[in-house]
Amino acid sequence: MTALLASTAADPRPAGRLLVVEDEQKVAGALRKGLEGEGYIAVVEGTGEGALARLTAPGDTFDAILLDLTLPGRDGLDVLSDLRRRGIATPVIVLTARDTLDDRIVGLDAGADDYLIKPFAVAELLARLRAIGRRGRVTDVDRLGLDTLELDRASRQVTRAGRLIEVTAKEFDLLHYLARHLRQVVSRDTLAREVWRETARSTTLDNVIDVHISRLRRKIDLPGQVRLIQTIRGVGFVLREDTE
Repeated sequence: MTALLASTAADPRPAGRLLVVEDEQKVAGALRKGLEGEGYIAVVEGTGEGALARLTAPGDTFDAILLDLTLPGRDGLDVLSDLRRRGIATPVIVLTARDTLDDRIVGLDAGADDYLIKPFAVAELLARLRAIGRRGRVTDVDRLGLDTLELDRASRQVTRAGRLIEVTAKEFDLLHYLARHLRQVVSRDTLAREVWRETARSTTLDNVIDVHISRLRRKIDLPGQVRLIQTIRGVGFVLREDTE
């Protein structure tokens, strides 16, 4: 990923290439002007469909996405969920006037990296971009991994310490989702929605999720290896190194 830091006179390279998804022309224009004044390349799209077309076009890459939620046609949350389902891990900062706690939780659960409430100062947005740049978010979305575990999205293969692990299609989808949200706790609600495509949880679905997690553990967390799939009681699951 290009470092999301402002360029300087000594370093004239662009600070980063950003996609601004905003349908209000005045807001989009002000954002573009402010970002370009700090050395960024800002590309503006006014619809969710246009944003998805750009983000899925071969060779059209961005360092981060600034995404408004209230868009004509396809709204921002739908765009965000679609991106994450496609395995596009480009960092997303949601820009919105929706400021309730529930709104923020929904946005973050859908895959947002940060959430900024309108109106906001450009200086704060720049600080958020710099923070994202420091996180070292995975940009090679075809290959993800942790410790000796590796996932290849193109071939849908999983290996641990170089050994091929046989997984079902749903097991791969589940593990890949956890890997894309590395070290982040993912709730059963989120897994139900994003992996099983179910809008409502049920006891039966919770049991199905638990069974898949258990099977993945047996296949991946073998004796003598660092345990990677953790259960956070009453919350959900996380892919991270076992610290105990």
